[in-house]
Amino acid sequence: MTESNDADVKNRVANPAYADRVRSSFGRQAFMHFIGAEISEVAPGAVEIRLPYRPELAQQHGFFHGGIVGTLADNACGYASFSLAAADASVLTVEYKLNLMAPAAGDLLIARGRVLRPGRTLVVAQADVFAVRDGREKQVATALATLMLMAGMADEPHAPNSQSHKSPRMDGTP
Repeated sequence: MTESNDADVKNRVANPAYADRVRSSFGRQAFMHFIGAEISEVAPGAVEIRLPYRPELAQQHGFFHGGIVGTLADNACGYASFSLAAADASVLTVEYKLNLMAPAAGDLLIARGRVLRPGRTLVVAQADVFAVRDGREKQVATALATLMLMAGMADEPHAPNSQSHKSPRMDGTP
């Protein structure tokens, strides 16, 4: 795993239980469970996510779909950032740019996210995504993301409207 080497990042750990918190939050992501992704490593300002190949995750040529590659990159940036968040804070992606550099052909995808700049409100993170084939890693994508630290926003599901099961509004209210 590519750990963040920046001393400022490692000194920004606001919650000593960050690794358990990251794994717990990741475990509540139904979509990540649905596609079969697992968080394999957690360090201050860095995470690694793995996803085995399944035909349902492929595009028409049999490569991992670009949307799946982007999903892993976004989550790797997000959880790398979340590892530095205070116990009463959460994170949301503000934006990310994804460069697909090669077809994602392999038996496994690995996304390695790391914090580049830990700010008080905005965090800049990067993720590199690799396809593994015959035990060899090939970088297939890189992403740069900006994430917002949201103090006072619990990292838990918002209660859906029991009448309509609508998702939360853009402002986060049900």
